[in-house]
Amino acid sequence: MSSLSLLMDQFGALLGQGLADTLVMLFASTAVAYVLGILLGVVLCVTAPRGLRPMRTLNAVLGWVVNIGRSIPFIILLVTMFPVTRALVGTTTGVRGVIPPLVLSTTPFVARMVEQSLAEVPRDAIEAAEACGASIPRIVVSALLPEALPSMVRGVSITLIAVLGYTAIAGAVGAGGLGDIAIRYGYYRYQDEVMIATLVLIIILVQVIQSVFSWLSTKLDKRLR
Repeated sequence: MSSLSLLMDQFGALLGQGLADTLVMLFASTAVAYVLGILLGVVLCVTAPRGLRPMRTLNAVLGWVVNIGRSIPFIILLVTMFPVTRALVGTTTGVRGVIPPLVLSTTPFVARMVEQSLAEVPRDAIEAAEACGASIPRIVVSALLPEALPSMVRGVSITLIAVLGYTAIAGAVGAGGLGDIAIRYGYYRYQDEVMIATLVLIIILVQVIQSVFSWLSTKLDKRLR
């Protein structure tokens, strides 16, 4: 029996469950973070000094909050949030226990990327909407977000890959997923083949995410048609 077959016989179910847990943590937390991050990024863009409705104080306060959120290392945020996480989801371990800190850590990152994508929208598109008498919410929905969509989609791949790294870090505190398997079996039990298997799965995930969202961004970019 080959070493690969032996590995799958011994750890196939474990690796499959770890992959499933990682995917749940990855996509659930990223989806929630994008809902919050898009809202925050739009407000940051609109209230910027050259935005549609400049509000220097609000923009500065939000920018300060976002910068602080991005500055806190994930492992420190994860541990610090234990009481809050337990109050929200009833546990600090497993898949449920890591989603709140993942969302909180990812949202500022998403907000900045969305803000940057919106800032890159050509002024002509905004002026055309303004000339039609569109309100600020209408301009955001009909001009800013559609024009920024290809850039935002590229940002999704960056975010997912970053969050994938966070899920591996969360394995250090029993969050489950591939990171937890790598630490429990590859590090504590010196089973190098399990460590290598989890690493290969993570590399494959990164490549799939990058390829899918690069393709999708190209399809959505009107300039490339």
